[in-house]
Amino acid sequence: MISVNDLKTGLTLELDNGLWSVVEFLHVKPGKGAAFVRTKLKNVETGQVVERTFRAGEKVGKATLDRREMQYLYKEGSEFIMMDNETYEQLGVSEVQMGDGVKYLKENMEVQVLLHDGKIIGVDIPAHVVLEVTDTPPSEKGNTAQGGTKPATLETGAVVNVPFFISNGDKIRVDTRTNEYLDRA
Repeated sequence: MISVNDLKTGLTLELDNGLWSVVEFLHVKPGKGAAFVRTKLKNVETGQVVERTFRAGEKVGKATLDRREMQYLYKEGSEFIMMDNETYEQLGVSEVQMGDGVKYLKENMEVQVLLHDGKIIGVDIPAHVVLEVTDTPPSEKGNTAQGGTKPATLETGAVVNVPFFISNGDKIRVDTRTNEYLDRA
């Protein structure tokens, strides 16, 4: 059990027979009455977001999550096959469990898998990945004064806006959290 006064963004709680991740929280101390904590929680399994208010000092259950380093091997049908780096056991992960990071997944990439009671609840891919540009329009001479961008399709199928000087075959570093170009690799 953990006090709601100790909540942090990203913390996972067990509430109402489900797992909820803290998206936002705010401690409110009104001039009159007792203090309370206003939170925005996201259901880990369904993605549903709810707002909930707790009295200050109220206790909630903290979920125990196991993080394991795994390697993405290949895609089979609608499942992504992961291999545990310690036991070499292979597990299938659905596209829903993969989340938005699926568009940056490359074979043999190392990922963090979140498990709760032996069940996969999510996959965290690295914050930055290096991918090759497979398709982008050619640069136009003299069109760089404003420092604009153009769309580029990467080897995994993801589309990212890149500066004009990037061309097909270049390897670039992409921030997977914001879907933004960082630099050439």
